[in-house]
Amino acid sequence: MRQTRKVLISYYHVILNVLTLLVMISKGSTSVGVNWGTMSSPHLPPENVFQMMKDNGFDKVKLFEADDEILGALIGSDIEVMLGLPNYMLREISLDPQAAASWVDANVTAYCYDGGVNIRYVAVGNEPFLQSYNNSFLPYTLPALKNIQEAINHAGLGSDVKATIPFNADIYNSPASNPVPSAGDFRPEIHDLTIQIIQYLYSNDAPFVVNIYPFLSLYGNSYFPLDYAFFDGSNKPLRDGEYLYTNVFDANFDTLVSSLRRAGYPEMKIIIGEVGWPTDGDKNANVQNAARFNQGLIQHANSGVGTPARNGLIDVYLFSLIDENAKSIEPGSFERHWGIFEYDGKPKYELDLSGMQENKGLVAVQGVRYMLRRWCILNPHVKDLEELPKNVDYACSHSDCTSLGYGSSCNHLSAKGNASYAFNMYFQLKNQNGWDCDFSGLAIVTDDDPSDDECRFPVMIAYGHSMVLLHKTLLNILLAILEGCLVFLLVIS
Repeated sequence: MRQTRKVLISYYHVILNVLTLLVMISKGSTSVGVNWGTMSSPHLPPENVFQMMKDNGFDKVKLFEADDEILGALIGSDIEVMLGLPNYMLREISLDPQAAASWVDANVTAYCYDGGVNIRYVAVGNEPFLQSYNNSFLPYTLPALKNIQEAINHAGLGSDVKATIPFNADIYNSPASNPVPSAGDFRPEIHDLTIQIIQYLYSNDAPFVVNIYPFLSLYGNSYFPLDYAFFDGSNKPLRDGEYLYTNVFDANFDTLVSSLRRAGYPEMKIIIGEVGWPTDGDKNANVQNAARFNQGLIQHANSGVGTPARNGLIDVYLFSLIDENAKSIEPGSFERHWGIFEYDGKPKYELDLSGMQENKGLVAVQGVRYMLRRWCILNPHVKDLEELPKNVDYACSHSDCTSLGYGSSCNHLSAKGNASYAFNMYFQLKNQNGWDCDFSGLAIVTDDDPSDDECRFPVMIAYGHSMVLLHKTLLNILLAILEGCLVFLLVIS
């Protein structure tokens, strides 16, 4: 009788999950959002990026800060927004409730009106308990969370907008003596504070947000089994009691589930704030692996199967929307290459966001304008290359040469090819100014594309300063024409 009851309960959960998935499909929605970072130069126009998101069916976006241009572009949209408050503001917000109220008034209340921006969450900080921060944000995180939520409540938005904190997955782990998900718990040195935060989130019906990066498991451990990072691997599964784990994402997720259960919150809602795979900057960072991981993730998240310890849809935000060439590369050169789209808004690979295995590609950002098709390269006729190393170092220190690193897309270039790549990246970043392609007389401008099948020498988009220069040039031409007309009229009169 007891076995029959277990089977019936199991069937019930399967049917419930299938019905939930069918409802989502009928509504045309998914459980997949995207992170929109802006640490790049130059920027794509936010209104163009927003239109691309609509064209591709993204219905959720996570922002790392309150950008007026981006929020302005989102006005009138149904896209659900998680709005970030940067770590550097945590101290001020924690110590001054009025500062929290002012921030909420300017960035949440100002946009939360009928027909405005659909702000659903405020992310207070980003991975503030990360071990590499050496506890610098620990005293301020919980007070900042409370002050922001209370300011939201005071503004009359508390039932719709929830404050939360995106944590890195390093806040929990399993002991070395029993490295299985069911043994998971929060790190001892932050355990009590984390429980206090969980209690506050739970009392406010806010989710627990965590960032999970299977790529980093592979990057940080040369013995890590490659297939275990993906969702279609043939690796030997990890057994944890009655559960089998065939991928590290599920194992990591369920380690959090176990940690929450041990804290007394077994049903707490979990959102994956960041998850993805880079396409350059490391031997395992390439388009093929990124497409394999992200497509597998989307199908897994939307399947309704869930993880061994928690059934249901998995709420995830892909990291990230567009490459960011101004990000710090201290963690690794791959940091600038997480985007599903290139710096100019072109998709890197096909990705079915519905998870229904439809054979369709992503829609690019439309209306992108480029600078002239010209490149800065090493002058092939130069014989004296004594000054070359320091000029290459200078170019790379002021631009993005991460594609030249070990295992990266341009790693196969010769020393002269490396110089050309470095010179061009600097030249493009400087809006193709002729004087920025000199490098002690070592460089020249060419109209012949130096790219090959694997390594792309980009031409930057014509936006920002370059467009201002273009407008000034056109204005000067018009003024010259007008001046000529006036002189002509004076002569004939």
